[in-house]
Amino acid sequence: MSTNVATLAANALSESDGIFRLAPNWVPRSFLQPGRRLKLHPADYYALGMNRGGIDERWFGSTVEAANENRNWDEGLSYAVAGGEKFLLRDAIAELKGEIIGEDIWNKYGKWPVFSKFFDNMGPIPHHMHQSTEQAAKVGQEGKPESYYFPPQMNAVGNNFPYTFMGFEPGTTKEQVRECLDNWNKGENGILDLSKAYRLKLGTGWLIPPRVLHAPGSLVTYEPQWASDVFAMYQNLVEGRVVPRNLLTKDFPEEFRDDNQYIVDALDWEKNVDPNFKDSNYIEPVVSEEGEGWCDKWIVYGNIDGEQLFTAKELTLQPGASCTIKDGGAYGLITVQGSGLIEKTILHSPVMIRFGAMTEDEVFVTAKKAQSGVTFQNAGNEPLVTLRYFGPGAQPSAPQNGAWKKAWAA
Repeated sequence: MSTNVATLAANALSESDGIFRLAPNWVPRSFLQPGRRLKLHPADYYALGMNRGGIDERWFGSTVEAANENRNWDEGLSYAVAGGEKFLLRDAIAELKGEIIGEDIWNKYGKWPVFSKFFDNMGPIPHHMHQSTEQAAKVGQEGKPESYYFPPQMNAVGNNFPYTFMGFEPGTTKEQVRECLDNWNKGENGILDLSKAYRLKLGTGWLIPPRVLHAPGSLVTYEPQWASDVFAMYQNLVEGRVVPRNLLTKDFPEEFRDDNQYIVDALDWEKNVDPNFKDSNYIEPVVSEEGEGWCDKWIVYGNIDGEQLFTAKELTLQPGASCTIKDGGAYGLITVQGSGLIEKTILHSPVMIRFGAMTEDEVFVTAKKAQSGVTFQNAGNEPLVTLRYFGPGAQPSAPQNGAWKKAWAA
């Protein structure tokens, strides 16, 4: 089997000059209501069964499984498709290693350690955090820093609550949060009373460090993140829907799952009560490079705890425009508007997708190809817009935290 994957992957890369075509990768969440803006056919949002919940996420270039109960074995894993065959991107990387993701990332991580997704909900997600590397390791998993960008093309309507609670109001005490957890089974636990909501603005984004509480709002969100699905939900009722306590405790060591003080102490208190929270974590796009009829912008950049873990760019080409872009490393790409070519591979943003059907909107570009230069062409009558995310340390020339303020000042 491995030889077969290695051969299929090598042949695919040879045929397409370093670019994998990826199939849509749909993920349901049983505790959320789909926002119905992922271009999935209206009849297919519950294609995995009503007991599994509605499909509200699409994952890009993923080599990690979704942490869903009763999931299919390959749920969350991206497939490459070539020559009438399909194979897991994870298996291809395991076989061809640095040839796909670059020697630096392969040698340090032994895998593709990031991915991105769209998440799309009718209303807000429960106030939750993602564990740090050290915390997640205690349950055999990895931590999950993440980032957000709100693409205008996916957000013709904002749905029920386009605001996100993040962190706590300065002055909040651990005792207040502990009381919320102690009241889990007494009705709404009131944790949002301790927090602040920020109105979400199209075409902007946020960095979300581990151990920081956040309750994402109802905009479709492009989310480059670490390749993990750990979380702890600190809110027990959302829009009248009950959040089971096991969604708070599932990724803590079993001996501490009834210890509310331990769960409170798991939060990064300094970051949660940061009086300059927006200043520390908010992102606006910064132009990377531009030419006649095209513009490439940084939409995710900066460090988390002093390290560049992921970055992302948005490339826009006007009708008839073309450009060649060199990047620092491998990337996953999704097309959100228009049609054209990436090298000789078609890019086309579909209007509607049937569950299980193939599309022409997603690819994965190898590190070598990205570094040597990738040519894009807009062959349609509207702008061609793509989003692409990169792995850790791949873009040393990316802007630093807060760079958008300097662009504003200029």
